Amino acid sequence: MKQGLGLGQRLGAVLHHLFRWFDNSQNENAAVAEDRVDWTRIVPFVLVHLACLAAFWTGVSPVALLVALIAYLVRMFAITGFYHRYFSHRSFKTSRVGQFLFGVLGAAAVQRGPLWWAAHHRHHHAHSDQPTDTHSPLQRGFWYSHFGWFLTSKGFVSDQRLIKDLLRFPELRFLDRFDLLVPVALGALMFGLGSVLQQHHPELGTSGGQMLVWGFFISTVVCWHATYTINSLSHVFGRQRYRTTDTSRNNWLLAILTLGEGWHNNHHYYPNSTRQGFYWYEYDITFYILKVLSWFGLVWDLKPVPLAVRENPRRRFDRD
Repeated sequence: MKQGLGLGQRLGAVLHHLFRWFDNSQNENAAVAEDRVDWTRIVPFVLVHLACLAAFWTGVSPVALLVALIAYLVRMFAITGFYHRYFSHRSFKTSRVGQFLFGVLGAAAVQRGPLWWAAHHRHHHAHSDQPTDTHSPLQRGFWYSHFGWFLTSKGFVSDQRLIKDLLRFPELRFLDRFDLLVPVALGALMFGLGSVLQQHHPELGTSGGQMLVWGFFISTVVCWHATYTINSLSHVFGRQRYRTTDTSRNNWLLAILTLGEGWHNNHHYYPNSTRQGFYWYEYDITFYILKVLSWFGLVWDLKPVPLAVRENPRRRFDRD
């Protein structure tokens, strides 16, 4: 009887951990969450990386590479434009419908829900490079700042006091609670696309498995690690134009990879601006796309950086 009860308890524990992959309401309370790796919770993160190895069996085709590139660019823009500049900093406005659709598009990048993302990013700005900043490579090293921080029990939960403006929307809370629904749907869509192309256009040389591996798994992993470089590298490599309370730097290469996020010293100096490339030669693809969207009325009130703020000689290390 005791052995049966023990087995039932173990089975219940396993099911509980599996359910936590899909329902974030099962996570610990932020006040008691521990700062250590939650091995059962990070299984999906590991499996997505391992799934990329299936490319050795599925092969590759030009169409699969094209779809992977498009998936990368669209989802990177969703992270930089919506998760970061909208949900985290509210640097422009949109409708409630637009807000939800932007959240869905951001969730497709498999970087958790918009509320979780915004809460952790706002905490980062409030404590940048200080001991409580889990993003900082100066505090815990490269790998912890790159991805180790969100693999912990504490990293899976968020401080809801920082996102009171977003919590009033039940649709965003739902999207944040079941953040894996959108990625699962995207993966199924990729597999379906590859299967249809294989059946109707075999000359393209693709398949359902190939499109799933390249269009979803590989594209996702590349998008992940490009995003993470803003935590792990942009406080170490690059140039500082402005005096800030942290070590944020501008890095032109990271700006290419992340569609404009590499102008990190600019951003930490004045985070309210929609545009992070303050000068014409600082390419900011995310801002350009948001500007186009504003022409169609999908977003509006894009916040600029005031000229007096940008050129303030007391806050600058140089005059370019």
